[in-house]
Amino acid sequence: MQICSFDDVIHFMESFTNLEKQTDHYTTRTYRLDRMQALLEHIGNPERSFRKIHLAGSKGKGSTASYLASALTALGYKTALYLSPHLTDYRERFTLSGTFFDDRLLVETGKELQRRLEHFHFRDEWGETNPTTFELYTAYAYMLFAATACQWAVIETGLGGRLDATNTILPEACVLCPIELEHTKILGNTITEIATEKSKIIKAGVPVFVGYEQEDAMKVFEREAQTQHSPLYKLDDALLSLASTTTTEGEVVTYSWKNGGKETLTLSMRGSVQAQNSALALLVLRTLGLYDQRVVKAMQDNQIPGRFQQLASKPALYVDGAHTTHSLSALLESFSSLHQGTENTIIYGALEDKDHQHMVDLVLDHFTKIIISKPGTYKKSDIALLFSLFNQKAKERGIEATILLREDNTEALRTAYSVTSEHAAILVCGSFYLAGGVALAHEQVRREYESQLA
Repeated sequence: MQICSFDDVIHFMESFTNLEKQTDHYTTRTYRLDRMQALLEHIGNPERSFRKIHLAGSKGKGSTASYLASALTALGYKTALYLSPHLTDYRERFTLSGTFFDDRLLVETGKELQRRLEHFHFRDEWGETNPTTFELYTAYAYMLFAATACQWAVIETGLGGRLDATNTILPEACVLCPIELEHTKILGNTITEIATEKSKIIKAGVPVFVGYEQEDAMKVFEREAQTQHSPLYKLDDALLSLASTTTTEGEVVTYSWKNGGKETLTLSMRGSVQAQNSALALLVLRTLGLYDQRVVKAMQDNQIPGRFQQLASKPALYVDGAHTTHSLSALLESFSSLHQGTENTIIYGALEDKDHQHMVDLVLDHFTKIIISKPGTYKKSDIALLFSLFNQKAKERGIEATILLREDNTEALRTAYSVTSEHAAILVCGSFYLAGGVALAHEQVRREYESQLA
């Protein structure tokens, strides 16, 4: 195909095997590092031209990565950020100093990647195989970063760590965010198994930074760091206390460090989870000698889409990508501190591989007006089954709830506006794909809502 626009670049890369759409087991034919290593070598190893920080974990890694990138940018470094998935725009996956890359460069780099792939061949015991979509996204990101002479790049793993396409880099630091049961069909059914997959981003002699973890996960990380002779820095060892309050101005976080230092930041990204995310980023920056007051302002101003992001008021509308039990629990507690009462509405949807039993209970603890909607078509979900589970649990618990099924995200948002007073709030969560779908529909539905009020 001929590439003439950024949409063409995306269509080209999406034409390859897209593992982001799968929830199956690992296979050595699809999840592997040798093909990615061969691809990077074929395109000239652009990832070697800049310094890197590598992050893995079940939750918080996108926010933590964005704090690190904004801080490095504030210190004067040309800094790139590689995240996945995106909320509403593919360009969110690769950014430079907090901004999108120039459209012309996005297209030209896509053309160059396509040209180089014409002569790329990788053969294994089953025959010749092509790179996956995520491998191409990753290579494309590195080419963008190299073409713009980036000095640093903060890189988030896509899935797991051991066989993730990003695990072909040698970083300045490895960062491990909290572990939960997630992607169990691929990563394993226990915290230990999942932590083992994530721990494999640890490289020999490279400093490792670990957030608050369950005991089973921490044991895995400690053992791997020891095996790799890598210095280990734990947030629990560095902090005396960490406290946060969700306010209308932002998340007010107080960090009391064991070395005697104390500081309070008002983060633009609200939610109690941002306390740990920002603290872990601060630990990395302080330890690497990359900290001064410019970092404080940058972290306070830092925002990325889909993290307790407010899109409207009267009624307030928030979208969040919380999709694990702990992240959902923290989000609901933060939301409730801003919006109390029973008049609020939630639009909820989750992929099939989530802990539905516990997450449904959490939602029912906070909401009696619930709209179930489809979390995109990117991965498998069964919202009819989810709808039935909500009704079953509400009945078992004796909760009188209005539970509606609106598969289309736009219709779900229209319904939410119709049942929510302007003094209440609407929360969208359970999946980044759902949050993105509602965010895309928001402007149109909001105009309709306001015209009805006029």
